[in-house]
Amino acid sequence: MTTAPTVLAVLRSPRALTVEVLAGVVTTLALIPEVISFSVIAGVDPKVSLIASVVLAISMSFLGGRPAMITAAAGAVALVVAPLVKEHGVEYLLPAVVLAGLIQVLFGVTGLARIMRFIPRSVMIGFVNALGILIFVAQVPHLLGVPWLVYPLFALTVAIVLILPRFTTAVPAPLVAIVVATAITAVAHLNLPTVADQGAIGGGLPGITPLLVPLNLETLSIIWPTALSVAFVGLMETLLTAKLVDDITDTRSNKGRESWALGIANILAGFYGGIAGCAMIGQTVVNVKLGRARTRISTFVAGVFLLLLVTVLSGVMELIPMVALAAVMMIVAIRTVDWHSVRPSTLRRMPLSETLVMLTTVAIVVVTSNLAIGVAAGAVLAMVLFARRVAHVARVSRTEADGRVRYTVSGPLFFGSSNDLVEQFSYADDAAEVVIDFSAAQIWDASTVAVLDSVQTKYAEHGCTVTFTGLDERSTALHGRLSGFL
Repeated sequence: MTTAPTVLAVLRSPRALTVEVLAGVVTTLALIPEVISFSVIAGVDPKVSLIASVVLAISMSFLGGRPAMITAAAGAVALVVAPLVKEHGVEYLLPAVVLAGLIQVLFGVTGLARIMRFIPRSVMIGFVNALGILIFVAQVPHLLGVPWLVYPLFALTVAIVLILPRFTTAVPAPLVAIVVATAITAVAHLNLPTVADQGAIGGGLPGITPLLVPLNLETLSIIWPTALSVAFVGLMETLLTAKLVDDITDTRSNKGRESWALGIANILAGFYGGIAGCAMIGQTVVNVKLGRARTRISTFVAGVFLLLLVTVLSGVMELIPMVALAAVMMIVAIRTVDWHSVRPSTLRRMPLSETLVMLTTVAIVVVTSNLAIGVAAGAVLAMVLFARRVAHVARVSRTEADGRVRYTVSGPLFFGSSNDLVEQFSYADDAAEVVIDFSAAQIWDASTVAVLDSVQTKYAEHGCTVTFTGLDERSTALHGRLSGFL
């Protein structure tokens, strides 16, 4: 792991500061169309999502545990809150978001964020590949059923993004491409789809979100399923994105801090904006890959610039052609996919179970358009396949000498591997004294203790005595505490 530059170090370096500021600007431009689209999905006013995104981005710049990661009103959360808004009304959104934030704070302060270490590599690769597919597919509608002038502008944008970095990286190529495309559209008065067509983004600030429902058990019964879903979907997507940024930047992040910070940010966004959010994966990739940002400055700039666009520069923002933003995001999507993981040479070497988990994760994410569901399904499948694979790792060998029988058990013993252990002993044929040696084994759960009790019972039925030897300290304590009570 490398050491990430500090904010103070960047502020002292004009060159590094320029990189961070420009990365934040590019990220904001890539952020707005998606946030507006997600507001439509959620059933709220576009400005609600935009202001919530401002609050999320700025607050996470100070509180978050993963520098350079973009947090805003995201599609995963929009999908979760949409049924609540449609069935009960937008007034229930505030208490649901606040409750979700409290759950996320609890998740962070109790250290439960550490469960992310149990996400297998194959699931992470499936997550990244599915993300690339979703980002790419989301841009396709901007290239269908549009005036033919969209296509030359698309080609120009792609060319600038791909070719400009060969000559200079002082200014992010996507920013140059978007500025050039916007200038051509405005000067030539081209009638092309623009950001303005996605929804109104101008006007003043909305102010504090009013609480329009009573705080009673009836309200709680309505909002708690949505709040739980928002909390866990947002956390899963945020922590997976943090892990992805860790890999891209070769730096560490504080997952626990990221969790409770997201909860606080969502509470603030609920009171001033109205909708929750989580990490924006595509825009984060824009920030750290295309923009080369590494500190909180870029995310702070993104939040402040978004605020300026919503309040002061909305007229300029509305002129940006959607095709330019679509082209940038398509390149991001292509660069996001882990192409090495799908090469025939890699697939031939990879265990079939690993490939199956990766493909399952991708398929479910693409079908449901929900990264959290796909990751959860992939993780469960990986655990099932792992349990099946290690179900037979325990080995039992038998020796007989001087009228005594000795069994040696090796391997980890848990519910999967110990279930057939009871069948590995010759109860009717063994001598009166039997020793079972566990020097090369470990007891990991109550299921194994129950199996060993069954072994003792079966030997007792044949008039044999059994002695267990070689158990390590932890296994001895577990066996002593549970044996005879199961």
